[in-house]
Amino acid sequence: MQRVREIKSELEITAIRETCTLAARAFDAVPAIVAAERNLDAIFRSFQGALLEAGADWVSYTAGGAGPGGYGDVISPALPVPVRRGDVLMLDTGAVKNGYFCDFDRNFSIGPPDDDTRRAQTALYEATEVALNRLRPGMTARDAHRLLTCALSERGATPGGGRLGHGLGITLTEWPSFTDRDTTLLHENMVLTLEPSVEIAPGRILVHEEDIVLRADGPELLTERAPFDLPEIEI
Repeated sequence: MQRVREIKSELEITAIRETCTLAARAFDAVPAIVAAERNLDAIFRSFQGALLEAGADWVSYTAGGAGPGGYGDVISPALPVPVRRGDVLMLDTGAVKNGYFCDFDRNFSIGPPDDDTRRAQTALYEATEVALNRLRPGMTARDAHRLLTCALSERGATPGGGRLGHGLGITLTEWPSFTDRDTTLLHENMVLTLEPSVEIAPGRILVHEEDIVLRADGPELLTERAPFDLPEIEI
């Protein structure tokens, strides 16, 4: 069953693309949300509401974080603490439409980002571009992990630990898992996430995530590509 679920039909791919599209509309609303709701927990709740207003059937997963120049992790509950100038805010969603998930994040700088954060953002963007240009069917999940980690290291960044992507479909996380141990072959029409992360300093990370479908000639984005520069929100 796991092997069957890894490869998606065109109808499934279309469904996932539609979920990504509605989530992108909710991400577009984040600057207005931050202007109205300064506390992180309130921002999370309003973002969930924006996803539903954009057309999601339900929102099973909202994660993220905020902190000076980066964040400590992306899985802790949102606390009733204000975002401040100099923070990076990250929101990550697993919204569902017609039974199919999206799973991607977006980062926002509250005011101008510092130089370390800019360099981390550039490394993440360019490492994702490497994967978008080079990933092919017949490679393994481990090869995808290596592509991303090497691209980050070549740009002077410290790759984050853990997996750097995974399968996606009727559950938020499916096989394969982009780690240095997963030898699962990548096939045409797998829907996958690219999720590189970097450690900027101890306790300070940045994570970037896009959703793709792997075609015969390489990845096709299902998400609208994040901008090269961190979007800035003035408060």
